[in-house]
Amino acid sequence: MKGLEGKVILITGGASGLGKATAVRFDKEGAKVVIADIDEKGKTLAENLQDAIFVETDVTSHEQVKHSIDTTVEKFGRVDIIFNNAGIDGEQKPTGASSIENWEKVRQIDLDGAFYYLKYGLEQMKKQGGGVIINTSSTAGLVGFENIPPYTAAKGALVQLTKSTAMEYAEHGIRVNGIAPSVVKTALVEHFIEESEDPEATEAQFNELNPMPGWIQPEDVAAAVAFLASDEARYITGHTLPIDGGYVAQ
Repeated sequence: MKGLEGKVILITGGASGLGKATAVRFDKEGAKVVIADIDEKGKTLAENLQDAIFVETDVTSHEQVKHSIDTTVEKFGRVDIIFNNAGIDGEQKPTGASSIENWEKVRQIDLDGAFYYLKYGLEQMKKQGGGVIINTSSTAGLVGFENIPPYTAAKGALVQLTKSTAMEYAEHGIRVNGIAPSVVKTALVEHFIEESEDPEATEAQFNELNPMPGWIQPEDVAAAVAFLASDEARYITGHTLPIDGGYVAQ
């Protein structure tokens, strides 16, 4: 992909799932990779990439978020791309039955953590004269999705935050976009299936969820992130790209 070689990308939630697939993709593109995650599996992943580091980071802590960005700049001199990807789905209950604790936990990881990376990442990118931030939303942030209210709220808020931030920082050479995957075969989705009332039925439903048959793979999402981060997308900002096999077109 044009313009990714030598770039520095910081990936939150980079130890597994979409983050891991994106780390591997950018490594193949010749980028320098920073894996920010609370899971120390990210350290092993970094050791297996060409030019990468792991920074243990809890995205609910704005101090740790700032530290991960500062560490990136100390190591590589700049941060060109931030893939704002860390997230959880939380418990499965309708809105009125959802616990306050679950609401706060999901919001803190999925929305507050993304805001912290925007806040500190934008400051750094302004200093260096530009950059790209890509936020992981979801099809559940674009259309209604039952029984995960804090997740849908956080992902929907990210769509709007992406738009407003893109407008604010376009003049500084900073592009801000989002992605909205449908169901992707990751540990997060497997956890969702296992925690559902009828795991077998839920998996069967997901198998037939999108108009295009089959499961979306993490590598499909990584390819979209690579495109949005690349020079090929230099005039694309403020958009959230569905990666959904036609799900939201219905």
